[in-house]
Amino acid sequence: MTSESPYANRNKLFLGSCFSLIATSVCFAVVGGVMGALKQQFILSNEQVGLIGGAALWGFSISIIPLGLLCDTIGMKNLLRFAFLCHLAGALIMIFATGFWMLFCGALVLSLGNGTVEAACNPLVVTLYPEQKTRKLNHFHVWFPGGIVIGGLITYAMDRLHIGNWQWKIALIIVPAIIYGWLMLRETFPQTERVQKGISFEGMVKAAFLSPLFWALFICMGITASLELGPNRWVPAVLESGGMPGILVLVYITGLMAVLRQFAGPVIHKLSPIGVMLFSSIVTGASLYWMSSAETLSIAFASATFFAIGACYMWPTMIGIASERIPESGALGLGMLGGMGMLVAGAITSPMMGTVADRYLHEHLPVAETVSVLQQVSDQY
Repeated sequence: MTSESPYANRNKLFLGSCFSLIATSVCFAVVGGVMGALKQQFILSNEQVGLIGGAALWGFSISIIPLGLLCDTIGMKNLLRFAFLCHLAGALIMIFATGFWMLFCGALVLSLGNGTVEAACNPLVVTLYPEQKTRKLNHFHVWFPGGIVIGGLITYAMDRLHIGNWQWKIALIIVPAIIYGWLMLRETFPQTERVQKGISFEGMVKAAFLSPLFWALFICMGITASLELGPNRWVPAVLESGGMPGILVLVYITGLMAVLRQFAGPVIHKLSPIGVMLFSSIVTGASLYWMSSAETLSIAFASATFFAIGACYMWPTMIGIASERIPESGALGLGMLGGMGMLVAGAITSPMMGTVADRYLHEHLPVAETVSVLQQVSDQY
């Protein structure tokens, strides 16, 4: 504990925030990974599979933005209580589902919990570490890819060892949920940075809606999220068609992103947050262009590695820039950025990439492999 922090429980609250993000990312990994089993057991149509997978994404956006607006009114602790209940209830609804509508509702409830975690924990981290916002946001967001690594490896091992079924995989969500509930829900939470600085609710709304810089960041956040989340849905499936286990490819990419975020401090200090975004944009753009022209598995794997290096800092650094340059926007601004990112990635970028795949993938892969790739990606939605 440094002398700069007035919060005796700062480390415990930050650790609990990390576990809440692990619960969120395990939701993404597990729900996407069981779509094939759900389709087979419940005899679902592709449209129904898409609706379940979509609910697991857009529910995030419809919770994070309004709850970001009301974060100071409701309180970060109460938001995390709601997220905890959503993670438990959503998992149990899916586990005991008897058909499409229970699966849909369970995925939606889980997604509402995921959005609530971001609505509460981003302003919490900013409040706990006002002297190093971007660095600690990167450390916090280590656990989105980190949770995907954990969930991905466990589910891969369960498949290889023939342990359990899809219900057991969904039950994995409950474990980090119980841990963050135990760590955080008995603790005293600080007021948000915006309230501590005496910025009014009206001042927060004006800072978010009337600032040209915020709207520039808002638009850029949609691009940022698309660069990270869109390709991450497709790269594992494409490389699997070349003989590599797709889940292990995803674990490799997200694991590399998690490690790099953990050591974001020196990079941010050297380049500044704006410099980090410029570097990330150049590397990500170049790696995706390289990936698009790859003709061998080794080149595709190498380009995917550079993609992870480029994309890893984007989401948390963008949020950090907003919290540093426009602190008056408070929890509302952070919630709007997160909601914009997930909405664009889930509702616009991913369908666009699917359209491109429908149109051109068969030109580069045999018909059987093309169908396999499309099926693997559709199962994630």
